[in-house]
Amino acid sequence: MSKDQGTQAADVSAIDIAEILRRIPHRYPFLLVDRAEEYRAHTSIVGIKNVTFNEPFFQGHFPGNPVMPGVLIVEALAQAGAVLMSKSLEVDTEGKTIFFMSVDNCRFRHPVRPGDVLKLEVEVTRARSNIFKFRGVAKVGDKTAAEAEYAAMLVETPTS
Repeated sequence: MSKDQGTQAADVSAIDIAEILRRIPHRYPFLLVDRAEEYRAHTSIVGIKNVTFNEPFFQGHFPGNPVMPGVLIVEALAQAGAVLMSKSLEVDTEGKTIFFMSVDNCRFRHPVRPGDVLKLEVEVTRARSNIFKFRGVAKVGDKTAAEAEYAAMLVETPTS
C-alpha cells in the first residue's frame, strides 16, 4: 500500500463534528463527543471529548476543584456508541432515535478535569437487529477514567 493510500484509508475512519451532528440528536450543552476516529463498522470507534473549563457543569461540580461528573463520562461513552451504531446501520435520523437502555459494571477510576482530552474507546460486544451492546473505556492519557458495559436500542421517533 502506498503512503497516499494509507492516509486515505485513515481519513475514511475519521468522523468530524458535522457528521456527529447528523448522526445523533444531542446539542449544547449535552453533546459530549467532539469527533471520532478509528471507526470500524459494527465493531468499534474512538470518540474524543475535549474537556474545557467552560463546560457548564464545572460551575457547581465542584467550585475550586472542577471534576467532570461520572454520569457525564458514561453519557459520553454512550454517545460515542450511538455514533458507531448510527453510522453502522446508516440510520435515518429523521425517523429514528438511538436510546440508552442499560449500564452494567460501571467503575470510575480517575478524575477528568478541565484541559483533559477524554478518549472514549468503545467496542461492540453484541449486535442483534436494532440492539447493540457495548464495552466502553474512557481514558485521559494512559489512565482509565471510567469503564462500563452498556446497551442501546434504535426506536421509531414519535410524531406529534
